[in-house]
Amino acid sequence: MHCWELRYMIYPIVKYGDSVLREEALPVEVVNDEIRQFASNMLETMYAANGVGLAAQQVGRALAVCVVHVPPELDQDEEDGEPYNPEIPMPLVMINPRIAASDSTQVGEEGCLSFPEITLDVQRSFSVTVGYIDLDGEAQALECSAFLARAVQHEIDHLNGVLFIDRVSALKKLSIRGQLKRLKKKTDAAME
Repeated sequence: MHCWELRYMIYPIVKYGDSVLREEALPVEVVNDEIRQFASNMLETMYAANGVGLAAQQVGRALAVCVVHVPPELDQDEEDGEPYNPEIPMPLVMINPRIAASDSTQVGEEGCLSFPEITLDVQRSFSVTVGYIDLDGEAQALECSAFLARAVQHEIDHLNGVLFIDRVSALKKLSIRGQLKRLKKKTDAAME
């Protein structure tokens, strides 16, 4: 199948409680039409769910692929409206990404498509540098900051089996324990 013959498919999004969310991603050996199709389907799934990022584990595959699309209105300074990352085209498809974070941090609200209706304030690096392979199989590197850096860190965490609830204090996690139990119970029931 050639890239102009891609057929889009919306994947079901894996919810908290499914063990695949804790699996570490396997590296992609070759970027081929199957991987390009998978990435396109991930993007369509993310758009359909009104998300800004999605990792392969969230659609049931422990593969080192994630997608991010931060809309312009979320990528601007609140005070002066200037964009933080105007040179980075969206969407981003990152294969086998590796990340280096800055020392400066920011706290911001995060949600996750695998945790519907749960949002938490999470501390993350304000800026990151990411090396990855693109859909042409070429090595790429980018530096990003603010909300885009947050989204990239969130998705790369997924590839490492780390969830955003792992990035908050025990007290904060305790405050959502009931929601997590209900979500896990619902996930378990759906998997039976």
